[in-house]
Amino acid sequence: MDLPYRDNVGAVLFNRAGLVFVARRADLPNAEGVPGGWQLPQGGMDPGEDPRVAVLRELEEEIGTARAEILAEHPDWHLYDLPAELIGKALGGRYRGQRQRWFALRFTGEDSDIRLDLDPHPEFDAWRWARLAELPELAVAFKRDIYTVLARDFARFAAR
Repeated sequence: MDLPYRDNVGAVLFNRAGLVFVARRADLPNAEGVPGGWQLPQGGMDPGEDPRVAVLRELEEEIGTARAEILAEHPDWHLYDLPAELIGKALGGRYRGQRQRWFALRFTGEDSDIRLDLDPHPEFDAWRWARLAELPELAVAFKRDIYTVLARDFARFAAR
């Protein structure tokens, strides 16, 4: 079966200090120190939805706030394939992976604006600010290459 890619947006959300928002997946309990337990906010795009609109919508859905301004849009679409054991299970079983458009954003709110508990089925159970360079080591293996590109290409917004 030749499944398509799901269109998706992702947010590299920087705070005023140049650190990046990362969140621990709720479906990986006790993931502290486990590779892949932490990720950036991301989510599917609706058909015909503008990626710039979608990234702010996804932020609000996943972290409870869209208090952010877009700093940059990565010029490339990034593809990843799910591992064989997740095909037919993850992403509703309808996709082979995702085609992602990534954005760098500046968080304009306060930490108290971040609310993981607003969604009845939260994707994340914890969050923290991290150094941009940490992203690749935090990612699951099949997303690591994308996180490496993001860490390189959005470095101008990061803490030195």
